[in-house]
Order: sequence, then C-alpha cells, then structure tokens
Amino acid sequence: RIHLMAGRVPLGADRAAVAGEMETTFIENLRYAADLLAQEDMTGLVEPINNRITDPRYFLNTPHQAAAILEKVGRPNLKLQLDLFHCQIMDGNLSRNLETYFPLIGHIQIAQVPGRHEPDSPGELSFPYIFELLESLGYTGYVGCEYAPKGDTLEGLGWLRSYWESRGLQHGGTNKAAE
Repeated sequence: RIHLMAGRVPLGADRAAVAGEMETTFIENLRYAADLLAQEDMTGLVEPINNRITDPRYFLNTPHQAAAILEKVGRPNLKLQLDLFHCQIMDGNLSRNLETYFPLIGHIQIAQVPGRHEPDSPGELSFPYIFELLESLGYTGYVGCEYAPKGDTLEGLGWLRSYWESRGLQHGGTNKAAE
C-alpha cells in the first residue's frame, strides 16, 4: 500500500476557482498510478487531510470528496486511507462515516482530537467504541498510530496494553483463554 498525495492549492489561488482543474489532474494522476500499482499487485491510498488545522492548502479534505474522486477514477486497487483525526475535524460523525465509507477503506489511522496525541489522552474520541465498531464492520487491516506521543515511544503505546487487557487479551492481541 502506498499513500498517493493530492497536492496543495497553489499559493494565492482561490480554492473554488482551481478545484475543477485540480480534481481533473488528480483523477488522471490516480488512474496512471493505479495502473502502475496494479502491475505490482499494490494498492494506492488517498487520504483526506483537514484544511482547518493541519494543512489549509491541501486539496483533498473530506471522505465525501475522496469517495467521489475514487468513484470517478474507477480503479479497484485505489482505496481510502481514513485518518480519524482529520475526519473528526472536518466532519465529525465518525460512526456514520465509517459505516458509509467502509467498502472504500484500505487503511485506518488514529490520533486523539484535538491534541493529536495517544488515543487515551483527553479528547473528543472514544477509541474503545471506535475499535469495537471497526471490528463489527469486519475491518481486519492495520490501524496506524499517527500521533505525537506525549512522552517516549514505549510510554506512548501504553494505551494499547491497557486496551488489550480490558478485552482479555495479551500483548499482541492474542486471547488469554486460548493459551
């Protein structure tokens, strides 16, 4: 899997004025990339990145926009990389967005909102609920942790150990009862 970036609105340009041309170029580039990736049995991922905090000029901002573009591209080896941090900032309604766009999702990324720290840090998102929802939807892919740890890396992964233990699992996600 490889993240295919959408690019930025040119400095000084009006987003609405260049949106059509940028979308056309992005679609053409995605088709080209998807065809090359298909030769290697690879999947391309497009990620909406919020333009409210992270990157005001980034072209692809919402899962709705990404889904429309993926439909226009029409390549089965292109998927949505849904970063829940960006999705929450732009649209909220994560449960409905996960359910709606689940067939398009090729990768999930997480970080707490608003601080972009560990999932168990104070914030807007309930990750135990989100993980259970993903499981109920049948998500079997990886969940990327794209956050800035408040401390060192090992300490920053402590939330995962606590989560596994709350579910009766050992480190690595194996069931204690099965061992």
